[in-house]
Amino acid sequence: MSKQVTWLALGRTSARYGEQVPTPHYGQPRYRAIAQELRERIESGVIPRGALLPTESALTAEFRTARGTVRQAIAALREAGLVATEHGRGTYATLRQPERGLDEGSARPVRQRRVDADSELAAIFAVEEGTTLIEQQTVTRSNGVVETVIRSYRLLDSKP
Repeated sequence: MSKQVTWLALGRTSARYGEQVPTPHYGQPRYRAIAQELRERIESGVIPRGALLPTESALTAEFRTARGTVRQAIAALREAGLVATEHGRGTYATLRQPERGLDEGSARPVRQRRVDADSELAAIFAVEEGTTLIEQQTVTRSNGVVETVIRSYRLLDSKP
């Protein structure tokens, strides 16, 4: 008697996992489905701009896929300008708005300016007080009402 494979709308039964494996990617590579899910989380604010994404290990466990597949998904998001990766720090949702999928109600004006590091910022960046930093402020509005204000800082000499 042969073992029957059961296909369902939300996934398929897996001998390895013993439960439904999410496979909403029919017709497209798995990494694209993962990238789309993460894109939706970023654009909806579930993952706020400037916030770290879950680790590769956490994403591998959540999506029940190989680390290479998660890395491909993150690379696709990086190419779209939705995330940036810093060695040793992780991958975070970028502060700039992606080129597509914007509506006027969710516009996020970005302001940059030079500021002198106060004692707290100087300690974080391990520099002297008064060192020039670039402050980037992003304001998210919905129907004209401010929802979030995110301020990020970087050293003047570092790349954005």
